[in-house]
Amino acid sequence: MDPGQIRELATCRWVANGDTLLLLGPPGVGKTHLAVALGREAVSKGYTVQYVSAMELISTLARAHNQTALESRLSQYGKSKLLIIDELGYLPLEPDAAHLFFQLISRRYERGSVLITSNRPVMEWGEVFGDQVVATAILDRLLHHSHVLTVRGDSYRLREKRRSGLLRSSSAVSTIPATGEEGSP
Repeated sequence: MDPGQIRELATCRWVANGDTLLLLGPPGVGKTHLAVALGREAVSKGYTVQYVSAMELISTLARAHNQTALESRLSQYGKSKLLIIDELGYLPLEPDAAHLFFQLISRRYERGSVLITSNRPVMEWGEVFGDQVVATAILDRLLHHSHVLTVRGDSYRLREKRRSGLLRSSSAVSTIPATGEEGSP
């Protein structure tokens, strides 16, 4: 990663502007670590921040929808200046997840920043949500005012295993290729 780019993100101007930040890349390259660090930096600059895993978010929204409390839950997730959604795409989503996620993103669009980490490139988000049309609508809003950072590299969790000879090379572990550069999905 470009250290200058990380320093620029740490200024939190993107949060002040209500922009989206997508951190994409294979597992184990530090996306969550970076998301938490940027969240802490935003807090230190006086911004309100919420952190939630994608699965917890979808589960919470689905429960609220079933209990006719969706509006209240969407309002709660809409209050903070920065909402960090971690690990989108790692696990299959529930059938109505795309529609619930769309409602949340629409609520926050141009009102608050969203930081999403994902192991899947945006071109695969139709598969993630199981609905290409809704995924396109979500991405339309997310990418309008966005920064896209693709983190490349091998999993830090497996580095020691390679050094000890348990794994021969990075090709021994299948990773999902990340695509895109800053500003282009």
